[in-house]
Amino acid sequence: MALPGGRNFNSCPNLFPQQAPLNVASVNAEWKPIALCSTNFAVLYSGLSKTPLVVVERLSRAQIEDAKDEQRTEQFFPDPRLPAGARAELSDYVGSGLDRGHMAPAGDQPDQQSMAQSFALSNMIPQDPTNNRKIWSKVEKDVRKFARRAHGAVYVFSGPMFNGPRRTIGANRVWVPSAMFKLVYDEAGGRSWAYILPNTADARIEAPMDYQAFVKATGWKLLSAASQ
Repeated sequence: MALPGGRNFNSCPNLFPQQAPLNVASVNAEWKPIALCSTNFAVLYSGLSKTPLVVVERLSRAQIEDAKDEQRTEQFFPDPRLPAGARAELSDYVGSGLDRGHMAPAGDQPDQQSMAQSFALSNMIPQDPTNNRKIWSKVEKDVRKFARRAHGAVYVFSGPMFNGPRRTIGANRVWVPSAMFKLVYDEAGGRSWAYILPNTADARIEAPMDYQAFVKATGWKLLSAASQ
């Protein structure tokens, strides 16, 4: 089961590098941030955008191997840990022309419970369908390939970026990201790299950026607890 939402990630510190969770109190209160712990991923959620801001996973070779044969549930649902009015609903995506795009991928989930949790709308962003199913899916698969070869834990941070004119969908005004990021941290190797892809059908994977460039582009200092 997913744990209740709250003001901190004290229920799932194991999902973060050095077991040092993100500090929810450091996020501007205007975002209405909420911490959500699930079995294999954690969500820093925004009651303003009705999307995750950052989703973190701790991947391992064993988890990725277990996930290979796990069947997708395809059962999307509004997160019951969030109050109505602060969450996305299934109806918000109807007729939008956009996918419900996972931030913690279904393909990373090693068991039935984790798979079911990954289909909560608190783990979703409104994403261009071609982007979601092709280029973003390739990034996710590439990360899994690396995690299979890694000598230790691999931490993956994913989330949206909101630049330019505001665009929303549905009665709850779920924000549509202008781009998405994915930051990968190889704990054993002590290295990290990141991708930022525009939320468009014609997005292309560029050369990965280093951590300093990622922080400059996003404002997120997600590895402050890890040695860089």
